[in-house]
Amino acid sequence: MILASLSANATGRVQSRQEFKREAFGLWLAQVPAGTVVAMEACGGAHQWARRCMAYGLQPRITAAQFVRPFCKNPQAKNDAADAEANATAVRQDNMRFVPIKSVDQQVRLCRHRAREGYKVEHRALGNRIRGLLAEFGRVVPNTDAALRAALADLDHADLPASLNALIADMTARWHAIGKRKDACEAQIQTHAQADERCQRLRSILGVGALSADAMVATVGYRSAKSSWRLPTNMPAKSGLCWRMGWITTRVLAYTIRFTDPPKAREMKFTAAQSTHEARTWQHPIHRQRDAVATGRTHPERT
Repeated sequence: MILASLSANATGRVQSRQEFKREAFGLWLAQVPAGTVVAMEACGGAHQWARRCMAYGLQPRITAAQFVRPFCKNPQAKNDAADAEANATAVRQDNMRFVPIKSVDQQVRLCRHRAREGYKVEHRALGNRIRGLLAEFGRVVPNTDAALRAALADLDHADLPASLNALIADMTARWHAIGKRKDACEAQIQTHAQADERCQRLRSILGVGALSADAMVATVGYRSAKSSWRLPTNMPAKSGLCWRMGWITTRVLAYTIRFTDPPKAREMKFTAAQSTHEARTWQHPIHRQRDAVATGRTHPERT
């Protein structure tokens, strides 16, 4: 693996370009003067390198790829050297937002969430595969885990070929094993969230459960997570004096929003609908006045 490095001064003038292997790059970082800003693009291993830079007294800055891309001089000729120069340009922007550096504990907690998501996808895919095989022989099973368990438990009484029964039994054992792994991983997340005071404080917010609180703390930390939870609101689009509710603006909750408890989600939906109705109520006089101006009638209520 080759890492491209670019050194620039405070004004952005390039002083040197180098390429290192992983081991040589670590030795080179130890020789960089303390307090130097090290810019890198968010990628696999970026947080590990950032923690290593902090151990050397450096100032790491991790920038999201979509924020670095506009500073690439030639998007058609994309290479490591061009990306390094784009990172050096992006880090000098006053309004640039950087990715918070995660600790080892945060990354371990996120690994549990990634493993759980993988088990969930495998569990659903294998269950649908079993349903498809049974449907070929007239055994239609509803799309729920409980219905599939009941159908598999009663498989001995079904009129199926013996060779198919052996195949279904093998797939069933694997399906149950993946489900147990998913449940065990979720139990670990639940236990960790219950023992973390930050997760307990986040769970006091409407709609935040144990999984979502643990994911938010592990992703952006407690303070950022608490402020981010207040952001998932529809982006208003204005046309004249008419406001329409658009898409959800918060992107950080794309993973955590799915864990919202259904009863609380319904309550949140009702509250949003009620707020929209109140907003439209006070807009009605404004709409009538706008129509009056458009038609040239100063008193639209008169005939």
